[in-house]
Amino acid sequence: MILPDVLKKDLSVVFCGTAAGNKSAERKAYYAGAGNLFYTTLASCGFTPRILKPHEFQELLNYQIGLTDLAKFTFGMDKDLKHEDYDAKGFEEKIRIHQPRFVCFNGKTAASKYLGVTDTKLLQYGLNASTINKTKIFIAPSTSPKALAYWDEAIWQQLKTLIN
Repeated sequence: MILPDVLKKDLSVVFCGTAAGNKSAERKAYYAGAGNLFYTTLASCGFTPRILKPHEFQELLNYQIGLTDLAKFTFGMDKDLKHEDYDAKGFEEKIRIHQPRFVCFNGKTAASKYLGVTDTKLLQYGLNASTINKTKIFIAPSTSPKALAYWDEAIWQQLKTLIN
């Protein structure tokens, strides 16, 4: 496993990406690459009271936030990952066990890998009609610097509003 899951029962939200990026794998911390907006966005939207450093990722549990990825045993850029790297069933089982109120996919690619949608253009940001038992699914723009063309913090703020 590249990065450990950060999960416990009844969290407000679990953020799920595709896989650890190269820097995250190297630093053994979620969203550790230069320019990643994840921790800045959590603070600016009110999920956390301050901007956490990537190495502090385990502290997210204190704010009712969990973390996981769909590909737990590899790392790299999405374009380099293979279909068999993703474990949608394993992800779903974790969510069924821990029962967060929301799962938020950090980017349409992660959502598409779980939902089985081959064209990400068919997915909409925001609350999705699908659920995992009672857990609601939300799709947010990726915080990766490679996805800045699609960035919209207002969608992350929508999630925070739903959680409140």
